[in-house]
Amino acid sequence: MVKTKRIFERNFRIQRILRMAIEEVKIPQERVAVLVGTKGSMRRKIEKISSTKLIVDSANGDVKIEGEDSLKVFTTRDVVKAIGRGFNPLKALKLLEEDNVFELVSIKEYAGKSQKKEERLKSRIIGTEGKAKKTIEDKTYCELSIYGKTVGVIGPINKVHIARRAVEMILHGSQHGHVYQWIDDQLEKEKLDDFSQEIQ
Repeated sequence: MVKTKRIFERNFRIQRILRMAIEEVKIPQERVAVLVGTKGSMRRKIEKISSTKLIVDSANGDVKIEGEDSLKVFTTRDVVKAIGRGFNPLKALKLLEEDNVFELVSIKEYAGKSQKKEERLKSRIIGTEGKAKKTIEDKTYCELSIYGKTVGVIGPINKVHIARRAVEMILHGSQHGHVYQWIDDQLEKEKLDDFSQEIQ
């Protein structure tokens, strides 16, 4: 009877492992402590909210995400990636909400190998006293993180593409005022489209 029970438990564990979804992501080593939190508090918080398990290799920044729900595992991967790209973990956790998504823009694609140009482009996205970054965030209801050679964007699925395009326009050299006006035009266009759908 005991042997039968052990076989059943072993088979159950095997079936559970086979059903397990797994995603892997690498983050900068200096962001590992942020992901894990004090005595593992942030890692446990993410695991609890997402119903996943995080296996973190602190030595090289490799993170494995495991869970039985493949969608939650995939979304949690984006949470980890966002933390790795400079986002506060609490802001990254917004990605577990159904309507929020994560986008990443490469500054390197615009700066090439020039460190000087890379720093100049970062400064343009941030703006004087952070004005450009804050304006894009306020207008699009998104969050931006300028970290390393990337700009991360978190926000509503119907607004992230606008914030991303605004960042890309600045990286291309567009004037800030022109970019802000473009955002306003896009938001107005979305409102009109939504209104047209409502009356149909």
